[in-house]
Amino acid sequence: MTLETILPPERTLFDVPGGSKKRVLEFFSTFIAQNTPSLDSQEVFSRLIGRERLGSTGIGHGVAIPHSRNPHCKAPIAGFLKLADAIDFDAVDGEPVDLVFVLLVPEAADDAHLALLGQVAAVMNDAETRHALRRADSQHTLHECLVEAIRRQSSA
Repeated sequence: MTLETILPPERTLFDVPGGSKKRVLEFFSTFIAQNTPSLDSQEVFSRLIGRERLGSTGIGHGVAIPHSRNPHCKAPIAGFLKLADAIDFDAVDGEPVDLVFVLLVPEAADDAHLALLGQVAAVMNDAETRHALRRADSQHTLHECLVEAIRRQSSA
């Protein structure tokens, strides 16, 4: 399973209002629940916030990778949000976050979960990719940049 297969264009969101970490996670939880009938927005939000309490998923360079397990998640689900304005995410480097890659996995998806997180981290750790994502001026361009970066990473 690759990131490309679990991140369709409609879950790549452009110019999302930020405000705060809580608001961004609420926004994504509501969005994903509206598009995935088996998921409840409050449960998704509660699990994402619960994971943040263990330690921020802000990995540095303006990137966060909020993630959680969910018993109602049948297969891994990814979403990407490019925020309109960077927000404080308690990132390890103290920098505000404007690129948010969200990952939801089934409760028992240990190996898949770790492999997907590794793929996300590798893609988002590339300075050229981050720069291209920040330059993207539409949802379509944003998704194309991500897919291209995922393919580059998987062939490396």
